[in-house]
Amino acid sequence: MKILITGAAGFIGSHLCARLLEEGNEVCGLDNFDPYYDISIKEENISRLEQYPQFHLVRGDIRDQSTIDSLWQRFAPDRAVHLAARAGVRPSIALPALYSDVNITATIHLFEAARRHGTPVVFASSSSVYGGSDRVPYAENDPVNTPISPYAASKRAGELMAAAYFHLYQIPLICLRFFTVYGPGQRPDMAIHKFAKALLTDQPITLFGDGSTARDYTYIDDIVQGVVASIERAPALGYEIFNLGNSRTVQLLELVQLLEKATGKKAEIRWEPMQPGDVLLTSADISHAGTLLDYHPQTPIEKGLQNTVQWLQTQML
Repeated sequence: MKILITGAAGFIGSHLCARLLEEGNEVCGLDNFDPYYDISIKEENISRLEQYPQFHLVRGDIRDQSTIDSLWQRFAPDRAVHLAARAGVRPSIALPALYSDVNITATIHLFEAARRHGTPVVFASSSSVYGGSDRVPYAENDPVNTPISPYAASKRAGELMAAAYFHLYQIPLICLRFFTVYGPGQRPDMAIHKFAKALLTDQPITLFGDGSTARDYTYIDDIVQGVVASIERAPALGYEIFNLGNSRTVQLLELVQLLEKATGKKAEIRWEPMQPGDVLLTSADISHAGTLLDYHPQTPIEKGLQNTVQWLQTQML
């Protein structure tokens, strides 16, 4: 197939592009190389993809409707995967208007192009939409009407707009709620990357709260498997929301202990209060994805952390 990937230079995007290219698909990747984190990381991701002759990179901003329209005119994708977004819960609290612009308005631009051309879309949502829900594990039919950050609200808005587009225009739209994705190439602002790097360089680790917060950490290869299945099955599925998690919750202190084993280092911990927008727990019910996407994560966190630490060590040489 010919597949358009927005956010292609990012962590998930570059891994997904590589998988699709290895399978013989033609991929057009869009990215604006936003300096939210070091753009040299994104440039390195793209350099690995450019070894494939069937990869095409477009440098542009999803907020520009003409850029989006030109992608369909030049590339005529069979599927679109919309990963590009302004990421991060805490930064969204300081910049809600920016998050709305990038994550909502630009998403509508992409949906509009897909509507005009009848292109199925896979949309990257987030476990953040569950807010502070005490229903465990989180299921796709749980109420998600009380987001606790602008980032979470922007992702829920994308899901709702997807539902409207499917209802009105019958465009297949699959929304994927990612649960804390990690692995080689993870963004440097994410906890596992920061903690592992601090351990390897004998620097202290800052933990927020009392260490009991917990996350459903999901390895990148498992996430990619779920996205690929969504791409393949989107026309038959219509509109669906799927949790893509690992279905194992790990407390913050346990994560640090696992990283200590993976690095062979002892952590020096500095404690700070809980931050606004943070949630106590994320936990995915993945039975729906298991049934319709044949999604069954294969990577235990111990193995995933070992792979991540090994990759980080090579980056630090």
